[in-house]
Amino acid sequence: MTVAVILAGGLGMRLRSVVSNMPKPMAEVLGRPFLEHLMDYWIDQGVSHFILSVGYKKESIARHFSNAYRGIGISYVEEEHPLGTGGGLLLASHNLIKPFLLLNGDSYLNVELFKLVDFHERKNSDWTFSLIRANECNRYGGIEVGCNGQIIAFQSNKSIIGSLVNGGVYYLNPKVLRNSGFILGNKYSLEDEIIPMLITKNRKFFGIEIHSMFLDIGVPNDYFEATNMLQSNNKKYLKKSKLKE
Repeated sequence: MTVAVILAGGLGMRLRSVVSNMPKPMAEVLGRPFLEHLMDYWIDQGVSHFILSVGYKKESIARHFSNAYRGIGISYVEEEHPLGTGGGLLLASHNLIKPFLLLNGDSYLNVELFKLVDFHERKNSDWTFSLIRANECNRYGGIEVGCNGQIIAFQSNKSIIGSLVNGGVYYLNPKVLRNSGFILGNKYSLEDEIIPMLITKNRKFFGIEIHSMFLDIGVPNDYFEATNMLQSNNKKYLKKSKLKE
């Protein structure tokens, strides 16, 4: 059983000019909420339950999905006030015991779950990152990786084209967040506070490079491009699925 926590509580300020009346994960792409596309992919990968960390306009997400999607159960963790990506993660994972998948509700990366889990287990990792190559400067967290795949350093929003950066899909043990010094219910940034601090505490963080489509709808230009990218990706995915049959 694989549980996926999806961070879907952000204010979406950069996308507000084109999607003003809903949270980013509910922005329509190909006639459906982006979050549906994301959940479709991970259900097909074997995710058996979703925990949605919600905040801004949370009622629109709950009203659309209710307590299940495609037969897969959905739980909600609601922020009474904005907690940031890190605070949302702490709240959503508080009662989890087994390793879980962590996703951003506004980005999409094709990662084969069994490969991610296998890598995580072989490395005896506390927290495994899916890494991609940057196609622009200073937008995603730059990551320095050792020869064995262990993450040595992480710098939020500092990267150069072609460098390894954070792809926003993680597999982690909840125990790494226990007794970390972060207070449940407080606001934290996952990228600026939680990850860098845990790396300095010598937690076993590893990264696996992923060579596949990455989509982030966080800014208008990329949101408008999402339709073409998902159409192309879906065609490739269907073709690959038929070849396996």
